[in-house]
Amino acid sequence: MKKTAALRRRPRLWSPRRLLVLGLLPLWLAGCISSAGLGPTATRLEASQVAAESEFTAWPDEHWWQIFGDPELDRLIELALVANPDLELARARIEQADAAVGLTHSQLLPQLSFGVDTTYQRYSEHKLFPDSVAGSHDLDSTVEFKGSYEFDFFGRNHAAVAAATSARRASQAAQQAARVAVATHVAHVYFELARYVGDRAVVADTRRQREKILKLVQARVALGLDSNVELRQAEGALPQIDGEVALLDENIALMRSALAELAVIDPVTIASLTPSLTTVVAPLLPGAIPSDLLARRADISAARWRIEASLRGTDLIKAEFYPSVNLTVFGGIGALGLASLFEAGSGLYGLSPSLRLPVFDGDRLRSQLKLASAEVDRAIAEYNHSLLAAVEYRHSKTSYDQQLVIPNREISRVPQDIRTHYQEPTDYQEETGKTLTLTLNHAFANGMKFTAAGRVVRSEDDAI
Repeated sequence: MKKTAALRRRPRLWSPRRLLVLGLLPLWLAGCISSAGLGPTATRLEASQVAAESEFTAWPDEHWWQIFGDPELDRLIELALVANPDLELARARIEQADAAVGLTHSQLLPQLSFGVDTTYQRYSEHKLFPDSVAGSHDLDSTVEFKGSYEFDFFGRNHAAVAAATSARRASQAAQQAARVAVATHVAHVYFELARYVGDRAVVADTRRQREKILKLVQARVALGLDSNVELRQAEGALPQIDGEVALLDENIALMRSALAELAVIDPVTIASLTPSLTTVVAPLLPGAIPSDLLARRADISAARWRIEASLRGTDLIKAEFYPSVNLTVFGGIGALGLASLFEAGSGLYGLSPSLRLPVFDGDRLRSQLKLASAEVDRAIAEYNHSLLAAVEYRHSKTSYDQQLVIPNREISRVPQDIRTHYQEPTDYQEETGKTLTLTLNHAFANGMKFTAAGRVVRSEDDAI
């Protein structure tokens, strides 16, 4: 009875008061390290702030280049999208992001492991071992399952999963941006090649015309109808045109080499490629970019998902300021010596809850949060830069397209003094005065130039 009364007077281990103290203790300790006053400061631009708010329904097709109706262009772009190294790099980054999502998601699930441990040793005679064991040699063997689970009360693991998921979406958007960039680059180089091919054809026709003019001037000089001035002008035009032909041939070779590099093919296979602009149907572009279309650009989407990933990263660091609660359970068998390992009394099991809370860490967590907040600010700045660059490119591209059909009205005047004389069998003539050459550069896409020349002279004619 006395023993029973003593047991009744023993204080209960899990009394409501003790549970309340244990529950409030982590909250009190959480004030030792605070995240107050830390966080991102940058402001993200909205697409509606820099682009027109209008409805847009004609979304670009995934294979937008097919609108040009050029099978060779289609083939080169398809080859580039399969083997271009930039796209292989983007695919590798997506695989890394997928693995990171799987790794972080595993932290939300219980962990279970199985282990077998055995140790052969001599047991000390001066430690807390039974007399039957002290001084003996034997095997200490354990076979057990161990499980653990972290209770994500403050969202640390969920924030890690959200950050990894946003990073994966950013990688996917970056891959699409890389596809668009590669296809655009191939199309740009292809049409540059077509432009150079067209320019060369125009220059070749011009040279043939100059050759005919030179022969005509030579005949007129031989008849005394023109002077050496016209002859020199006609002769000087041919070397200039030959230089233009050589430059165009070099540019054509460079464009073919660039296409081979982009499509990852042998340059020999396109050594005779001569695309033409005459059969290309130019697509009609909207005069203004709607904000919803601008926001869906792949590079803009990738930048936006990077902001989201950075924000979730700050949530992860903030959760580190709060307690982490873990539960570990184990069960199995263990014994000294293999003979008794599988006997009925060899079973073992246990339960191990734990709580961890940072109290003093030398400002480590606050520094990590500052770093994560700065990463958010950097991601926002990159997003704003990408958004403004997209709008600026569209405006400059529209201006450039307009300049292709508007003359720049640059006129150069080249005056030259004339003093020449020549003598025929029955006639002597001397000419003095000036020539004036007017050059009007018209900024067509093919770079055509118009040249007009005039001559004002005074003649003195003495007959023999």
